[in-house]
Amino acid sequence: MLNLPSLGPRKSVRVQIAHALRAAIVSGEMRPGTVYSAPAIADRFGVSPTPVREAMIDLAREGLVGVVRNKGFRVTELSDRELDEITEVRALVEVPAAVRVAESGRAAEVRALRPLAEAIVRAAGERDVLAYIEADHHFHLALLGLGGNSHLVRLVSELRYRSRLYGVPRLAERGELEPSAREHEELLDAVADGDAARTEALMHHHLRHIRGIWADRPERR
Repeated sequence: MLNLPSLGPRKSVRVQIAHALRAAIVSGEMRPGTVYSAPAIADRFGVSPTPVREAMIDLAREGLVGVVRNKGFRVTELSDRELDEITEVRALVEVPAAVRVAESGRAAEVRALRPLAEAIVRAAGERDVLAYIEADHHFHLALLGLGGNSHLVRLVSELRYRSRLYGVPRLAERGELEPSAREHEELLDAVADGDAARTEALMHHHLRHIRGIWADRPERR
């Protein structure tokens, strides 16, 4: 049975479903090659098929799924080379953006993001993979958003949802996700302290996980 989170009371149903499905694609809960029908997903969420179809069309526009006529939607498959290239672009964009926030002197605003970092740790402790991925997404976008470049934030959001973190569920099952989760608190402290060098080092270390342990592959030091 497809493991999807419950919908909350905020935002439109369509937006909530789209967020949940993106996280399911990133984690590997929804796998490339499998066709998913809107009615089946709607049953899981307890909603009508209409907002599910609308959400899946949004994901199709983003290139995350393809339409299978009269059947549903299939998750787009990405090659290892494509995933490596996406990660390289993320490093080129996210690392200097985080460093700029560290150098901006906005310590109070950075520290105000502490609840988002704590939500990541909490999700890791509860071994809730989809909540972990969503909390991680919100934290990083909020942090980069302090740099004031909305176009950069949208780009990073799109790139993050194109990543594939199939190793995260196994880390969660083994109770080994919390160390990665706590890296967000370390990063938050470095940025708030205005420590650009440490921010850069932590971001590079964190991003190595994308094609390393989070992807169920060994990491290069």
